[in-house]
Amino acid sequence: MSGKRRKPYMVRKTAGWRYDEAKDKMVQEYVIIGYAATKAEGLQMLAEFNQNPFDVKASKVTFQEVYELWSKSKYPTISKSNVHGYEASYRVCGTLYNKIFKEIRLADLQFVVDTCGKNYPTLKKLKGLFNQLYSYAMKNDICNKDYSEYVDILRYKDKNPDKRDRSKFTKQEIDRLWTLKDDPYYQIVLMLIYSGCRISELLDLKKADVHLEEQYFDVISSKTENGIRKVPIADKALPFYQAWYENSTCEYLLHTPEQKYFAYRNYYDSYWTPLMEQLGFAHKPHDTRHTCISMLAEAHVDQTMIKKIVGHSGAMTLAERVYTHLDIRALVDAINQI
Repeated sequence: MSGKRRKPYMVRKTAGWRYDEAKDKMVQEYVIIGYAATKAEGLQMLAEFNQNPFDVKASKVTFQEVYELWSKSKYPTISKSNVHGYEASYRVCGTLYNKIFKEIRLADLQFVVDTCGKNYPTLKKLKGLFNQLYSYAMKNDICNKDYSEYVDILRYKDKNPDKRDRSKFTKQEIDRLWTLKDDPYYQIVLMLIYSGCRISELLDLKKADVHLEEQYFDVISSKTENGIRKVPIADKALPFYQAWYENSTCEYLLHTPEQKYFAYRNYYDSYWTPLMEQLGFAHKPHDTRHTCISMLAEAHVDQTMIKKIVGHSGAMTLAERVYTHLDIRALVDAINQI
């Protein structure tokens, strides 16, 4: 196909013929099988289709559509309590809603499990929903592989369902932080929550890598390859970045009162710990990152977008690493949803 495209090759097959009055001749009608990045990949798709034809219309069904089709036939046959359980599980799957079902992979399902913040009994219900949807999809030729059986929830088996998850800041705790937003050191906590970056990435951030007008900053050194990225600055946090930028006379955005580099141990012992104790919070700096990821997932932000924002190590699929070039404005719009 013409133009600059990520997948420039259309894979199609003749589905029949019809008479075109304008051209006064019979013309072919095609069914589009899909799109490919290379001609070789397209030929492979065509060969696989010829060997194992599938319903092209069914192959474009989304996760949400599979759920709706399945629930129409399933819910009338089960109790209200079971219906409520499935509905609750579906609500945490927001990042999957618009994904083509047959293109969903294990990493996508595991991402929902790892970021939803639910306890083990609830995760068992979530995996049960995945199992049901894949069973329905397999029977109806929507997909040909069941990834739900590989979803790992055992790592959460010992989680106490009656114990509050202290790794994530609650809405009430975040609201409390906003009442203290005039304090520059509480601002840092909010900057971490609304960026999802690691504390080391923010402490190492130089003013030269902060772009206030475009609302993002560059992480040029990180513990992982995916960590090298552009991080959007949320509208509500932008004033904090501007204030720190204007008040800094050293090369770093954040700094000590003496305009020196903020070493982690200094920041953690002299600032983070006293601030948390003052509020009665039991949190570590990394909890801000988990909070950001959870908030983005709850806002139904696309998984690829979340991974790009927080630089998830090992979570990117090959296609997402190679082909996804998200615009800064799109990243800002995403972070503004929390």
